[in-house]
Amino acid sequence: MQRCDTLIYADWCIPIEPDDRLLERHAVAIHDGRIIDVLDAALAQEKYRANAVVNRPDHVLIPGLVNTHTHAAMTIFRGLADDMALERWLREAIWPTEERWVSAELVRDGTKLAIAEMLRAGITCFSDQYFFPEIAAEAAADAHIRAVIATPVIDFKTAWANSAADCLSKASDLVHDRYVDHPLISSCFAPHSTATVSDEAFAQLRVVADQLDCGIQIHLHESAQEIEEALAKTGLRPFERLQKLGLVNASLLAVHCVHLLPSEIDAFAAAGVAVAHCPRSNLKLADGVAPVATLLDADVNVALGTDGAASNNVLDILGEMRTAAMIAKVQSDDAEVMPARSILRMATIDGARALGLAHEVGSIEAGKWADLTCIDLNRLHSQPIYDPRSQVVYTASSEQVADVWVAGRHLLDQGALTHMNSEDVIIRAQEWRQRIAAV
Repeated sequence: MQRCDTLIYADWCIPIEPDDRLLERHAVAIHDGRIIDVLDAALAQEKYRANAVVNRPDHVLIPGLVNTHTHAAMTIFRGLADDMALERWLREAIWPTEERWVSAELVRDGTKLAIAEMLRAGITCFSDQYFFPEIAAEAAADAHIRAVIATPVIDFKTAWANSAADCLSKASDLVHDRYVDHPLISSCFAPHSTATVSDEAFAQLRVVADQLDCGIQIHLHESAQEIEEALAKTGLRPFERLQKLGLVNASLLAVHCVHLLPSEIDAFAAAGVAVAHCPRSNLKLADGVAPVATLLDADVNVALGTDGAASNNVLDILGEMRTAAMIAKVQSDDAEVMPARSILRMATIDGARALGLAHEVGSIEAGKWADLTCIDLNRLHSQPIYDPRSQVVYTASSEQVADVWVAGRHLLDQGALTHMNSEDVIIRAQEWRQRIAAV
């Protein structure tokens, strides 16, 4: 018999790759943090002797969920400014609050709260975009979760940096260089939007990103007002401006993309631009609905993101999956658009691909890191089970997530966090509420 570290048995396994198959009564063998085998349960008992055996009857094992866009530390602002339009939300509530309160301490506490919430919801990898990215990277590394830390690039002075040039310099020194060989943490750049970055800063960003071989993420065409203001100021739509500046390529992850012209969708496809679709944030801020079905028809890679808790208000990719599927059907007037299998891909392998990680995570295949999520389907609202793929998309909630592994480490065990103290995380969040609300 071969030795392995962990052997996981589940009634169903959805590996995603290579062909969207559904496996029944299978096992996944893990050694040194990576998947070494996916095989029939009876064969696994004969072939492997494991240090730890996890049996999960009535559960489905899927690749860990990937959250391609969030602002983790903004969990501290959850519920602070609800029921506002995007531009008012930013200018009257979020930006003034950030100017007063954002600090390394807030980012550390808010990121820990976000990580605990995401692990509890089956998210094994997230892409973060916020100030003090080096603190977010530390929090993610300490929690053993996979993260792509997107360093903000913005022209005006903030609590973290004095200018766009300062952002780029700090990004290289504090994030990229420190984590270039880290197994869980990687980095990229995140200009907030075309409205907050000058042409000169974009030119600098392009050079540095190329030198470091890093991707770029940007909020793009999130609201109609964003486009109107860009046209009035520059005569160009935001995407046109990025094209002119040479930033439209396969390393670009465009976030939101609610308002796109057919020609822009074609340009996305031709350039290999990926899209982070954040449906519930877009709905809550009344920004509209991204044309996801059209993007998919054009072979654009579309992944899912939660956005920050200040505009969503939960970091729950399972919820985003269901919402994305339903609004796409209504928008297209076609109930067959974006079936459960497609949505599962968006939440796993397509998210990994959008972050440049598809060679390492996003599917349950031998050789990949063991980033896994196990969901309990033995619930009233998930019975009976004809197709576990449909049940995961249309009935499952974060409360049904039983187990999570990242690089083979068991971070959530039957609903309990194993490497984080949730009570301490909640206490710190409550202390921040008292400080902010007292002003």
